[in-house]
Amino acid sequence: MNKACPVVLRHNNNKLDLLAFNHPNGSKQLVKGNVKKGEHIENACVRELLEESGIQAQVVKQLGSWLTEDNNQTWGFCLMHYEGVLPDAWKHQTLDDGGHIFELFWQPLDSPLEGNWKKNSKHAFQYIKHAIDR
Repeated sequence: MNKACPVVLRHNNNKLDLLAFNHPNGSKQLVKGNVKKGEHIENACVRELLEESGIQAQVVKQLGSWLTEDNNQTWGFCLMHYEGVLPDAWKHQTLDDGGHIFELFWQPLDSPLEGNWKKNSKHAFQYIKHAIDR
């Protein structure tokens, strides 16, 4: 696997929302990152979630993997669990890649993706919806 994609959900008015963020480059994306050599997908998901959002969580279960069409990356998905309540939106400064500031938000799973979503995040969003329904 090339990419680890932690799946963070919340219940909001009897519906599910998925954690996402606005990148400083102007695109909307899902939390994800590189799997280090020899790193297990579950450990990579825990690490990437903490690095990109500040959320400390543990893996509930793996949701499978998906091969991207355009750059032959394999994304591994893990459903995550966190304690407590997270705000509707917040900013988090990453410690890698020059210290980007990500603006995190919740995307309703039953709503269409609007705005400038990165292509692979759009496809991964659909993958996650189907994986959650199984």
